[in-house]
Amino acid sequence: MAVDLFIPCFIDQIYPDTAFNVVKILRKAGLEVNYNPEQTCCGQPAFNSGYWDETKTLAKKFILDFPNDRHIVSPSASCTGFIKNYYPDLFKTGQAGFEDYQRLNRNLFELTDYLVNHLKFTDFGAEFPHKVCYHDACTALREYGIRQEPRLLLSKVKGLELVEMEDTETCCGFGGTFSAKFTAISSAMTEQKVENALKTGAEYIISTESSCIMNLEGYILKNNLPIKPIHIADILASGWE
Repeated sequence: MAVDLFIPCFIDQIYPDTAFNVVKILRKAGLEVNYNPEQTCCGQPAFNSGYWDETKTLAKKFILDFPNDRHIVSPSASCTGFIKNYYPDLFKTGQAGFEDYQRLNRNLFELTDYLVNHLKFTDFGAEFPHKVCYHDACTALREYGIRQEPRLLLSKVKGLELVEMEDTETCCGFGGTFSAKFTAISSAMTEQKVENALKTGAEYIISTESSCIMNLEGYILKNNLPIKPIHIADILASGWE
């Protein structure tokens, strides 16, 4: 079966190795992966900042970048959740673009949801002999609705020990433009999240969201702390060729 791959801005620009690992995972699951290099942002940053006209321009392009009626998989519940929940504010029922949005909506899936609930493929033979904790990103948990899926996939990884941190469902402090507009509050939230992770003795903080990873990584590197954030796709692709 062929699927289309949607790689969000953060991964494209900052964590390209994660994108390649997503391709590796999907191929291991038996899929043919198609990637349109013309794809760009889904429009979430502009939308959250109040620029809805600009967002609609990006949204129209996004729909045109995925013209085929087949599944679209993305390693981000934030971007997929935004498209599913907020594109209806841009494309009202009966208006131009609404039917195209409906096609996109029914075909779009976050990576861990797709692997667990649609492909029923959970064991990649991955190996990662480390103690880790998992960060439930706000959008992944509350807007897309994944919680057990990443944990199930991690439970199949050989050598991996998953420990739960305190307040795992609390925001890491990024929140898109929130971290720029309310820097002091954001930094305090990030500090709390990292401290909770450190208390577990974990070597890694795992997330489905590269934006959270970027935010946590900035704080960790600045303070030279003994823990590293990592995307779940990088874990699932480890230990095998």
